[in-house]
Amino acid sequence: MKRSGTTAVVYLVLVFLSGALVGGFGHRLYTQGTVIASSKSGRSTDEYRKRYTGEMRSRLKLDEAQVAKLNEVLDSTRLQYKKFNEAHRAELGGIQDDQVTKVNGFLTDSQRLEYEKMRAERQKNRK
Repeated sequence: MKRSGTTAVVYLVLVFLSGALVGGFGHRLYTQGTVIASSKSGRSTDEYRKRYTGEMRSRLKLDEAQVAKLNEVLDSTRLQYKKFNEAHRAELGGIQDDQVTKVNGFLTDSQRLEYEKMRAERQKNRK
């Protein structure tokens, strides 16, 4: 009878440890940071452009004149995106400010303080 009691305790400990292991692994996967597709430094966009141009060159059999024209189109497109983003940055900021005002409207004083801390942390992480 003593043997089955000891066996039950061993099985209980094994089940507990395996649950803790699976839980720890799941938590690590859940909290692991995400991969950011583009970088502010522009390095990844340059890498993407090289891969894109190389694929266009090889699959479409582009000659040097066509590659030069492709690069002109890509430069023009990049400039258009930049101008668009700059033109709408203020509007996006206004939308964000409106959101902050609305959220602050239903928070308590202590929640507002914590919300401001959260926003400051997010702003710091963006830079």
